[in-house]
Amino acid sequence: CPPRVTAALLRRCRWPRCCCSARARAVRQARRPNVVSILTDDQDVCLGGMTPLKKTNALIAQMGITFVNAYVPSALCCPSRASILTGKYPHNHHVVNNTLEGNCSSKLWQKIQEPYTFPALLKAMCGYQTFFAGKYLNEYGAEDAGGVGHVPPGWSFWYALEKNSKYYNYTLSVNGKARRHGENYSVDYLTDVLANMSLDFLEYKSNFEPFFMMIATPAPHSPWTPAPQYTKSFQNVSAPRNSNFNIHGKNKHWLIRQAKTPMSNSSIQFLDDAYRKRWQTLLSVDDLIEKLVKKLEVNGELDNTYIFYTSDNGYHTGQFSLPIDKRQLYEFDIKVPLLVRGPGIKPNQTNKMLVANIDLGPTILDIAGYDLNKTQMDGMSLLPLLRGDKNVTWRSDFLVEYQGEGYNGSDPTCPGLGPGVTHCFPDCVCEDSYNNTYACVRTLSAAWDLQYCEFDDREVFVEVYNLTADPHQINNIAKTIDQEILEKMNYRLMMLQSCSGATCRTPGVFDPGYRFDPRLMFSNHGLRARRFSAQFL
Repeated sequence: CPPRVTAALLRRCRWPRCCCSARARAVRQARRPNVVSILTDDQDVCLGGMTPLKKTNALIAQMGITFVNAYVPSALCCPSRASILTGKYPHNHHVVNNTLEGNCSSKLWQKIQEPYTFPALLKAMCGYQTFFAGKYLNEYGAEDAGGVGHVPPGWSFWYALEKNSKYYNYTLSVNGKARRHGENYSVDYLTDVLANMSLDFLEYKSNFEPFFMMIATPAPHSPWTPAPQYTKSFQNVSAPRNSNFNIHGKNKHWLIRQAKTPMSNSSIQFLDDAYRKRWQTLLSVDDLIEKLVKKLEVNGELDNTYIFYTSDNGYHTGQFSLPIDKRQLYEFDIKVPLLVRGPGIKPNQTNKMLVANIDLGPTILDIAGYDLNKTQMDGMSLLPLLRGDKNVTWRSDFLVEYQGEGYNGSDPTCPGLGPGVTHCFPDCVCEDSYNNTYACVRTLSAAWDLQYCEFDDREVFVEVYNLTADPHQINNIAKTIDQEILEKMNYRLMMLQSCSGATCRTPGVFDPGYRFDPRLMFSNHGLRARRFSAQFL
C-alpha cells in the first residue's frame, strides 16, 4: 500500500484490503485538479461591476490571473450560458434567445446539445463528481420541456433554479424533486442558500474522485434584492457618467437612435437606484467566495483547485440613453470579468489576450486531461495562458451574434412605435426589436482594436469602431474606414458565421497567416455575401 495515508482516509476503511485500494485510488486521484466555476448573472466589468467584490479580488484576482479582454459571443443570458456549457458559438448550439422557441432549455436543446456539454464529458469520460447550484438556463423547469424533473446529463448533484433569477419565493430542482422556498432571509435568500449547499457538498463529497462545481448566482440580475444587512450599502453611489452616458447614439442602428436624449430625471433616478442595488446584491456573492475558499483551504484542497469567476454578459446603465439592460453589441454588454486562480498560476497577473466564454469548456476539459480533438467545440483552451507558456499562438478576433426579440403586436405602453419591439420603458425607450439582429467581428491585434458589425435589416446597417481612438464607441466610422478593410472584415464575418470547431480558430484579418481573396466574397458557398459601398452606408 502507498505509505502516505491520512487519518480521514483510514477512518473511511473497515478492512485492510479496502484501505489498500482506497489509498491507491486516493494517490492517483490526488494528482487530478478540482475545478470550481462561479457564474454571476448580468455582471458588467466596464462600468465598475467588480468594485464591490473586495474579497473576491483578494482571494482570486490577487492570487491568480485577470483576463482584461474577456468577452461573450452573445450578450444575453441563455445563449451565453449555452456557449459556456457547449464551448460553441450560438449559430452552432442554436440557442438564440431566452425563450423555449429560441431553444432555451427546449426539448431540442436537451436532445442535441446537453449530452455533449463539458460537464457531461467530465463526469462520463473523466470520472469527475459534478455539482451544480443556481440558475441554469432561463426556461429550465418549463412544463413543456420536462419541468424540474429533468436533470441534464453530467450532474452528480443538481440544485437548479426554476426559470429566471430570483432571490426569494422560488423553486429549486433538487436532483429532480421540486423544493419551494419562501421569503425568510435566514433560510431562503438564494445566494446564501447556494453558498450553504456548496459548503455541504465540499463537506460530504467523495474524497476518491476529483470534483467540478458550478455555482450560478442570481446576483446582480433584477429584481436586485439585497440581503438585509446590505440594504444601506453604497448610498452615495450612482451609475458612472462616462462619455457615452446619456448621449444620443448618432450614426447607430435605429434602435439606439430611438432612445430619448436627454433621459428624463425619473429614468436617471431609476437607473441609479438599479446600479446601487446591483452592487448591494454582489456583496453576498463576495461572502460566498470567502466561505468557499476558506472551506477548500480547511479541506486541504485549495492548492489543487482551479477557481474561475465570470459572468454570462455585461450590462448598461444609461449608455447612449438606454436606461438598463444588455443585448447590445457594445463593450459594456459583451465584455465580462474573468478571474482564475489555481495550480501553476502565478499570483497578481494580468493577461491581455482576447478570450471568450466559449473557451471555458475546452479549458476545464483540458485541465481534466480530456483530448479536445474529440470534441466539436469552437473555443480554445486557456490552460497555456494560465500556465504562462511562452510563444502561444492565439486568436486575434472572435464572433459576436444576436437574434433580436420583439412582439408581433405593438407594445401597449408605446403603441406609436408599431409592432416588433420589446423591453420598452414607460417613456417608450425600447431595448430590443426583431431587427436588432446583428453579427460582429471583434478584433484585437498588435495593430488594431476594432469592431465591425452588420445588422440583418432593410438598411443593411453597418457599425465600425476603432476602440484605440474611441474606447466608448461613440463614432461609427463605417463610412470613412478604408474600403479594403471593410471588405476584409465583411468576408471574415461571413466565414465566422459559418464556422464550426477548428474553422472558428483560423487566422484573423490582421494575422500574418490570413489570406484574403475578394473573389470568394461572391462565390456560391452558401454564405450571404455583401459588397458595402456608400449606397448601403
